[in-house]
Amino acid sequence: MRSFMMMAALSCSPALAAPPLCTLPAPIAISVADSEAEPPTIAAPHPPPDALASIPFVQHVSSAGALMTDLGEAHGIRAVAARSGDQFMLFQVTPDGQAAVSGAIVELTPTQLQTIANGNITDLSVEHGLPGFFVRSGPQFQVFYMTPDKERLIPGVMWDAAGKNITRKQIADLPGAVPTVVVGSGDKIGRPGSATDLVTALALLQKAFSGTIGPASAPHLFMLVDPQCIYSVRALQMLQPYVAAGRLQVSVIPLSVLDHEDQGQSTRSALVLLSKPTDDLVSAWQAGRINDPPSPEAPERLRTNMAIAQAIGLKGTPTFIWRKPDGAEGRIDGIPMSMDALVSSIGS
Repeated sequence: MRSFMMMAALSCSPALAAPPLCTLPAPIAISVADSEAEPPTIAAPHPPPDALASIPFVQHVSSAGALMTDLGEAHGIRAVAARSGDQFMLFQVTPDGQAAVSGAIVELTPTQLQTIANGNITDLSVEHGLPGFFVRSGPQFQVFYMTPDKERLIPGVMWDAAGKNITRKQIADLPGAVPTVVVGSGDKIGRPGSATDLVTALALLQKAFSGTIGPASAPHLFMLVDPQCIYSVRALQMLQPYVAAGRLQVSVIPLSVLDHEDQGQSTRSALVLLSKPTDDLVSAWQAGRINDPPSPEAPERLRTNMAIAQAIGLKGTPTFIWRKPDGAEGRIDGIPMSMDALVSSIGS
């Protein structure tokens, strides 16, 4: 039972090796655009309850428009919920209030984790009072944080009060944790400051095979999709008004991530779309024209797109990547809370 519990946590929790986003409810509450910069903010902040008002992390989340709820304390850590509309996320706030782990406490002790992992566990640095553990299970991995009373674990990702991904920095030096996949001759994506010559995600996406809609003069957004993903379909529908108004250019990059759920239909659909001319790819997807025979070039195009997706650490579809006005890269995994905020954050 304990083994099953840990495997479920490894495969289902909202962490770094999560299943495709399309297999889960749409991403919830606060979408952090990237690991080094602030996400787009929402226009109407909600003051947090008095009991939470002095906590820096709660202040940050509520300022992004989320309604905060105090869920009380257990095992020496305070749980809060962030809600926006019908979407919500749970956080375990660190003792100093400066960060939180996204997720819920599980009925698993550190000792049990050590036993189950059987050597496939690496101690991480203590951040904001919480020791971390990096656990591998075959090709997947999960980060756990120990509660202050040392009795339970929290599987998830730690964010600080500025919206930065602390977990990503903790695991950056672990082999295979942060992708360094070779995409083209001399092209790699890796960790800033490493010996590897780095190529940004946007530079890699320029090499992907895609279809583009919208005027070339408009701000440019890349969207990685699985043609069979209901959230990818919904995201394109939500972007259409901005494209029609001339406010946005969108490049749609077909991938295959749901074959395990649809008996290979994702690959078949992606191959058909990648056989279309670039100016017809998106309209073919919208019209459901995904049953034509694929072209001989399509398999190699899909392999290229999948290699790029792996290189940028794709978690699922849809994933949005863009250039911000200050030159930094923005990223949201899953349907954003506010398309207005996303579009407004895209540079020209």
